[in-house]
Amino acid sequence: MEQHIDVGIIGGGPAGLNAALVLGRARKSVVVIDEGRPRNRVTRETHGFLTRDGISPGEFRRIAKEQINAYPSVRFVEDAAVTITGTDGDFQITTAQGTTYRSKKLLFAAGMKDLPLDIDGLTAVYGKSAFVCPYCDGWELRDQPLVLIVKGARALHSAKMLSGWTKQFTICTNGPDEWTDEQREELKQHNVPAFDSPIQRIESNDGMVQRVVLEDGTIIPCTGIFFAPKLVAGSDLPQALGCNVTETGTVIVDNFGKTNVQGIYSAGDAATELYQAITAASMGALAGVGINGELLEEAWNSKI
Repeated sequence: MEQHIDVGIIGGGPAGLNAALVLGRARKSVVVIDEGRPRNRVTRETHGFLTRDGISPGEFRRIAKEQINAYPSVRFVEDAAVTITGTDGDFQITTAQGTTYRSKKLLFAAGMKDLPLDIDGLTAVYGKSAFVCPYCDGWELRDQPLVLIVKGARALHSAKMLSGWTKQFTICTNGPDEWTDEQREELKQHNVPAFDSPIQRIESNDGMVQRVVLEDGTIIPCTGIFFAPKLVAGSDLPQALGCNVTETGTVIVDNFGKTNVQGIYSAGDAATELYQAITAASMGALAGVGINGELLEEAWNSKI
């Protein structure tokens, strides 16, 4: 059975939810298709979001949906978009459960997905005492002994950033550091210890890091970890539809989330590498405005 809507939103995180709120208030018919497995489900709290600092990801979504339900033109379905065909004005979205939605516009807000963590013990602490973003979780680990798992040019950037929260951190590159002599010297000048021996395991108790053990026998006591995750796009449908993406799979958009394909928008982590909930929500709001403006323009011109 086909259902006709104005906008199909793929992904129900902060970006998709805020877009749905804007579009619902604009009286557009919207379906938000989401599997219910957000990337941040592993963490206990969301930070840096004004009026919601410290809220759990689950509670954030519950409140958002409760507020959006005040606008009857928006529906939520726990499902996955499997295929999308068609063009601007008539996209056909087919889901895993066999439902087809015919949508005038599309918004991809499925974010990114973590690849399996390949360090023994990291999964047990991820979201509890091991994190990926100091802006999100650095305050909770301030002035504590930490391990930063990163290599290559990104290490210097990460070290400079982490130094704002603690001076007690050690870099583990988990293999060859991939640094230039100048980069090694700069870290040395700032008294940043660094080890390139592979990590054998991370030891913890009830999700709280206790130490990092390297293959050469080095033991690094610590109470927290920051690491660079390995990510893939949450959906390959934008690229299949012809949307331009970066090497990392991020959809390329303008300031209102519009892609190079007419009628298709993207927002949130799917369209930026600034992975913060408040950034995703703001991008979703702007995409909602862009989509609504396009729909209004088309409706206005159709009467001429």
